[in-house]
Amino acid sequence: MGSVVQSIDTVWILICTVLVLLMQAGFACFESGLVRAKNSINVAVKNVMDFCVAGVGFWLVGFGMMFGLSAGGYLGMTGFAFDGAPDGSPATAWLMAFFFFQLAFCSTSTTIVSGAVAERMSFRGYAITAAVLSMMIYPVFGHWAWGGVLSGEAQGWLEKLGFIDFAGSTVVHSIGGWMALAAVLVLGPRLGRFGPDGRRVEGHDMPVATLGMFLLWIGWFGFNGGSTLALNTSVPFILVHTMLGAAAGGLAVIGISWARHGVPEVQLALNGVLAGLVAVTANCHMVSTSSALLIGAGGGIVCYLASQLLEQLRIDDAVDAVPVHLAAGIWGTLAVALFGETSFFPNDHTRLEQFGVQLAGVAAAGVFAFTVAYAVLRIIDMFLPLRVSSDAERIGLNFAEHGASSALLDVLGAMEAQAARGDFSKPVPVEPFTEAGEMARRYNLVLDKFNSEVKRREQVANELRDARDVAEMANASKSQFLANMSHELRTPLNAIIGFSEVMNGELFGPIGNDRYKDYMVDIHRSSSHLLSLINDILDLSKIEADRYELYEEELDVTEVVASCERMMRHRAEEAGVALTVTIEQELPFLMADKRALRQILLNLVSNAVKFTPKGGSIRLETFMEPDHRMAFRVSDTGIGMAKKDIPIALEPFRQIGKDSNIYTTEGTGLGLPLTRALARMHGATLVIESEPGVGTVITIRMPQARVLPASRRLAG
Repeated sequence: MGSVVQSIDTVWILICTVLVLLMQAGFACFESGLVRAKNSINVAVKNVMDFCVAGVGFWLVGFGMMFGLSAGGYLGMTGFAFDGAPDGSPATAWLMAFFFFQLAFCSTSTTIVSGAVAERMSFRGYAITAAVLSMMIYPVFGHWAWGGVLSGEAQGWLEKLGFIDFAGSTVVHSIGGWMALAAVLVLGPRLGRFGPDGRRVEGHDMPVATLGMFLLWIGWFGFNGGSTLALNTSVPFILVHTMLGAAAGGLAVIGISWARHGVPEVQLALNGVLAGLVAVTANCHMVSTSSALLIGAGGGIVCYLASQLLEQLRIDDAVDAVPVHLAAGIWGTLAVALFGETSFFPNDHTRLEQFGVQLAGVAAAGVFAFTVAYAVLRIIDMFLPLRVSSDAERIGLNFAEHGASSALLDVLGAMEAQAARGDFSKPVPVEPFTEAGEMARRYNLVLDKFNSEVKRREQVANELRDARDVAEMANASKSQFLANMSHELRTPLNAIIGFSEVMNGELFGPIGNDRYKDYMVDIHRSSSHLLSLINDILDLSKIEADRYELYEEELDVTEVVASCERMMRHRAEEAGVALTVTIEQELPFLMADKRALRQILLNLVSNAVKFTPKGGSIRLETFMEPDHRMAFRVSDTGIGMAKKDIPIALEPFRQIGKDSNIYTTEGTGLGLPLTRALARMHGATLVIESEPGVGTVITIRMPQARVLPASRRLAG
């Protein structure tokens, strides 16, 4: 009867082992789906390789170090590279089944690292990492916690203390997590993961990652169920707790993600399920069903918090292996003392005493696994770099490490090459009957549209360039024409003005008729007005043709303003307008063109006289602003302008009367446009404030750089 029971137990262990090995497929799918397509093949092959390394390495030394006769509770010393006799005995069968089961556990712990270091660790470096974990770190700590499982008598020092880790929350998962943490710290983050332009790297195939999660979930029933090492009545109990712990972990993280981010994020949800599985692994045989739910949910929450912490610390774990396996593994191991039935505690421990033992096991795992892993990897990295080059990381490890490519990578490579060259004239190759080919086809449609739009825009740009050239030529011709005409008209006008002055002065005898004398006055006034118009046209045409030159000098502004007052005083009196001039005392000198400055002031005062009714007043002020700019202000009580008419007043040959559509002949229509142009040439600002029926205030502010220090005036 005993042999039958043992045979059933052996068959059960073998079935569970196959389920655990299914987890390798789960890890391969999960990790390759969560990385970018250019690294997916590399991640999958690393899962194959670490299983091979773990399998051979565990047989060579790992199994003996873990389950051989103990040296002081710290290391097994027998059973290395054992040979199983083909005698068909139950003892041999049980040894082989047990080794097979423990080999699957070792490979699971080893493959945890591959996801964390994905997209930047070389294939050679990962092979070394897998060997270090499976042949040194995992079996040594495994001996401390499980060394007596095969013999039935406690051998490891943690085991003798009463440390409980039923299926390996710490022995398998935390050990793998500590190794993963050490590896990512040695390697550093992926390019572009952190920094000013850093971003989270999105997985390329979430459905495959989801399939991987389900394969892991299914395999976990063998992981936990087989840890009984017998097909007994506790198996259904354990399997149900495994199921519920995973579900609770997933729900907890989905709830947190939904509440904090507004959406149930896929990767967080998948990791929540796995964290729930890790958490119940240490205690699923000794807690109540409701406690299993709480432990699983706690695992998901701890995983989420650990993931946020890693991101804040800028530690780049590609698939969140450390939060899932290390953080949730620690929580699950401590939960043994918090939620476990006290009757399962060895050595008659109280709950507090058991918590101390569990904490000691967690601490021992961290100190040993992390310290050894970090030191060994750092030393290896000094002589044999573990990280791939930046170029290899950019093009992807599929091609850089294995020479493997895909239709998708070819399309992406063609797109990147176009972007680097800036040449989008040729379409990318299309692989028919593939998703990548369909993407390439649609991309080519976009290229066609883009190229046609570029050609259209180039045509429009050429047309605009030609139109600009024509306009510039026309403007130059206009300016030249105006300048020539002005020169042609000024000579006879000056003669007319001179003759009218001679006749009006009766130098050659009296004019017999008073009406003729009035005509001479009109001729003189009209000719002067026309000459002023021609001078303004000439100046404006020079400015527009960029041929007007400023003759700058150090000006005593007081003298310039006084000369303007003398020129405009008589005209203001004729118009019946009061002109007041105020000049601030001790004004500094101003670096400016004297003729242009006088023209600016005359234009402003002349405009004010023209549009101020009889009995009104005009004020010309010169003063220093608080910011040390020199200002000239002309204010009047004239007819004013509406706000909408101010831009029209600044256009050449336009006048603003009471009706902005009326063109008046009382001036050149160039006063304000010319004033603004001359002010701009000095770097000055012109501000117009006006209100119909109230008046107008125009302020010219010269830049501070043109105002000379007061010492210059004193020296003058």
